[in-house]
This record gives sequence, structure tokens and C-alpha cells, in this order.
Amino acid sequence: MRDVVSDSSLTPALRVLRVCLHLLVAGLLVLAAVRAVAGGANAPAVVTAACALAAVYGVGPLLRPVRTRAAVAAWWLAAVTTAWVVLLALTADGIWLAFPLFFVQLHLLPRRWSLPAVAVTTALAIGGFGWHTHTLNPGTVIGPVLGAAVAVAVSLGYQALYRESEQRRRLIEELTATRSELAAAEHTAGVMAERERLAREIHDTLAQGLSSIQLLLRAAERAQLSGRPEGALAHVRQARQAAVDNLAEARRFVRALSPPDLEAGSLPAALERLSATTARTSSVTVHCQVSGTPAELPTAHEVALLRIAQSALANTVQHAHATHVEMTLSYMDTEIALDVVDDGHGFDPSALPEPGENETGSGFGLAAMRARARALHGTLALETAPGQGTALAVTLPLPGREGTDA
Repeated sequence: MRDVVSDSSLTPALRVLRVCLHLLVAGLLVLAAVRAVAGGANAPAVVTAACALAAVYGVGPLLRPVRTRAAVAAWWLAAVTTAWVVLLALTADGIWLAFPLFFVQLHLLPRRWSLPAVAVTTALAIGGFGWHTHTLNPGTVIGPVLGAAVAVAVSLGYQALYRESEQRRRLIEELTATRSELAAAEHTAGVMAERERLAREIHDTLAQGLSSIQLLLRAAERAQLSGRPEGALAHVRQARQAAVDNLAEARRFVRALSPPDLEAGSLPAALERLSATTARTSSVTVHCQVSGTPAELPTAHEVALLRIAQSALANTVQHAHATHVEMTLSYMDTEIALDVVDDGHGFDPSALPEPGENETGSGFGLAAMRARARALHGTLALETAPGQGTALAVTLPLPGREGTDA
């Protein structure tokens, strides 16, 4: 297999070596011509042959097909070899040109052609020198053979280094491309994570708040129609307060801050206020209790549990037709758990639509709760059936306490 080295892939050192090879050929041709002129034997013929060889050789570096197409290179090398044989027949100094000719043949021809060409060139060099000296001794043979062996070893070593360099270059290009793809994938994942966070926050705050406002305004309308303006006004005031609270929630989750209830106190206190607000704005009574010794939790755990409680209670008010809800926050040695149990109608979990499959948005709340629990390596369990109420249990491991004994 031929290793084609393009000009663009040559390093400065390799370009210098190529120039040195051309200069070596030119210097040896000049030496042969000068020695012929000084010796006086066949001087015109030697000078003419040297000039012809220089002209034929000089065409090669100027023709791109010689470097890129093996057939063109073979024809050019045949012309160079013919001119060299003529020079070798006229002067024994032509033998020195065999050495740079070895490198040219090994560089331009495929291995199956270059090695036989080097062998033929070596034989011609040995024969030409022996014909001029009329002797054939070990030194006459060893010199060209050793030169050919050195040229072959250097060429094969260079080709091996070139292949390794090309493999490393391709590997670097692949790594660069992979890094770019990874950066793009990380960016996409970040965008999707932020989009999912906003979707959960909108569902657990704005959507639930708007739903509460709608219920309060309907209650106000019914109170007004039934002749109870004081009750209608109270419901309107509650709807206004819900709007104010949701506006604050919206501003905080846009800035990725903690919910207002958590900024004003602990998680148990926030759940108590949530229970009271739910009971005040709906027909559902909510009883909140704490089990175990309250302990400080990471902010992410508190936010997740509060949002899950908000979503669970909103689902109960809107869909369960329940009259009573028991909410329990349990502090344990290595875990914290939140249980929300209602006495509503219950439902078939397998009949829930996938999030986004309908225009009402139903099905997203449960998926968002599961996503919050999963993000903190927790679990969410749901027990319900038509006519049997609903029990939701969320368990989150406490960081740094997973391996402790009770």
C-alpha cells in the first residue's frame, strides 16, 4: 500500500529533507560534470547526459500527478532511470546518484514496485561500476547494496512514523469532534433540565394558584347569587391574596430562589401554613402532623417536599372530591418521608394520560412529583383505586446518613 504524503501534511523538517534530496542530486550531477571536464574523457557527452538527467529530474517536483498517481510516477521514474543509465555508461561517477534515486523510488512507488526498482537500480550501479573499473570485488558489491539497505530502512521507518502521525492526527480530530458533540449534548441537557424545572415550578405554583383563584371566584359568584355579599367579598379577598402569593412565587422561581414559605420558617411550619390555606380556600379539611425529631434539611429537600405537598393537595382539591386529608412529615435516622392520604374517590393509575397528551394538562402533576423525588435519589409510591381514596408516600435519603445505623 502506498503512503501518499501531500504537501500540506509535510512538516517543516520533512520539507527541508525533500529540498536536501534535490540539492544532493544537483550536487552529484555537478560533481560528475566537473570531474569529466577536468579529466578530459568524454567531457561533452558526460555534461550533456548530466544536463539531460537534471532536466528530466527537475520536471518531477513541478508535476503534481507525479506525487499523487503511481502510474505517472512510474513513467517519470523510468525516464529518470534511463537518463541515469546513460550517464552511468559514460562515467563511473554516475554510481553516486543511485543513493538519492533509491529514496525517490521508495517514496513515489508502492512497496510492491519500489523494492524491485531499488534492486534493479542496485544491480545497475554494481554492473556500471564494474564495467568502468573492469573489476568486481566484494567492496564493489557491498557499497551499493549497503546504500540500498540503508535507504530501504530509512524509508520504511519514515513511512511507519508517517502512518502513526496520521493516525494520531485523525484521533485528535475525532476527539475534537467528540468534545464538540459532548458540549452540544451537555448544553441541550442543560436546556432540557431548565425547561423541566420551569415546567414543574409553573405547575406547582402558578397553575395550582390559578386553579385556586378560579375556585374562589366561583365560590364568590355563588355567594353573590345566593344573597351573601359578605361571603362573596371574603372569597374575592382570598383570591386576591392567592394572586399576590403566586406573583411572589413566580418572581422567586424565575430567580431560582426558595419558596416564600420556606424563607419565612421551617418545612413543618410551611406545611402547616399550606394545610391551613388549603382548608380555608376549599371544602377539604387538612390535618398536618410531624413524626420524629425535626432536623435541618438541605434546601433542595425542603423545596422538593413542599412542592410535592402543594401538588398533592391541589390534585386532591381538584380531582379527588375528598373531605379530609392527612399529611404526615416523618423524620427518620437516614430518611425523611412525606405521606399524603385523602378519603376521596380514588382513581385507576393505569388510566392516567401521559403528560402533554391532552389539553387540560392532567397527568403532569404526578410525573413532576416523581421527577422531583428521583432528582434527589428518592422514591414516590402511590396507592389508590376507584372508590378507595389515595395515599401518596415520598421518601428521600438524607445526605451523609445513608450508611448509618438506626
